[in-house]
Amino acid sequence: MPFPKINLHIHSVYSDGKDTIEQIMKRALKLGLKYVAITDHFTDSWKEWVSILKNHEKMLEYLEELTDCQEFLRINNETLTLYKGLEIDLGSSVKFIRRYVNVNEFDLILFEYLQDIESIAFIKNLINYWRNTLLSGNELPIFGLAHFNPFHFLHSNMDVLISFLKDYNIYFEFNPSYPDYYSTQNRYFFEQLKNHHIPVAIGCDSHSLHNLNNTNEPLEMISYYNLENNFQILLKSLISLK
Repeated sequence: MPFPKINLHIHSVYSDGKDTIEQIMKRALKLGLKYVAITDHFTDSWKEWVSILKNHEKMLEYLEELTDCQEFLRINNETLTLYKGLEIDLGSSVKFIRRYVNVNEFDLILFEYLQDIESIAFIKNLINYWRNTLLSGNELPIFGLAHFNPFHFLHSNMDVLISFLKDYNIYFEFNPSYPDYYSTQNRYFFEQLKNHHIPVAIGCDSHSLHNLNNTNEPLEMISYYNLENNFQILLKSLISLK
């Protein structure tokens, strides 16, 4: 049975993407994508220039545009599902993230630049804080790692990494913009994902409309590493958000 087309890593004009959220949605419809997430950058680190999501007003505007597109898809009974996402730079300050990210508003959050156990501790503290801010009846968004290179942990702390991903239900992203990250030098990591039933997803890191559908190679690699069941785990999580 073929898997649905998904792309859970897309940037719009709210960060360093070239297209509006509406343009992305319309192109995704034409391409026959099933699930997409708009995940614009969020940061106050050295790369803060990359995003305009720096205050409550811009964040509200961003979320309202995403809601409008979700409503359009619902009213027109389209097969595409669009998720409200964000890509958080782990170089950002905790104060900045807590001030402007209301976890109740998002379906999916990506973390970029996980490179060491200190970064793991940073994410753990954030998620534990967010758990305490959830409104009654709400659940945490889906969490994933943006363009994560497993090689950082290949020779040390792999057990810490795997336990973290499993305990906090964080997925690995097959990202065709970074094919080295799913090369066979990282085979042991993918074996661990399979053994521990850690979800995997596809995110193209799209900054323009031309590569919204660049999903063939990630799907091939998911099959190559026998991670189809891990992908199904992720798909079930997406469906539960609808």
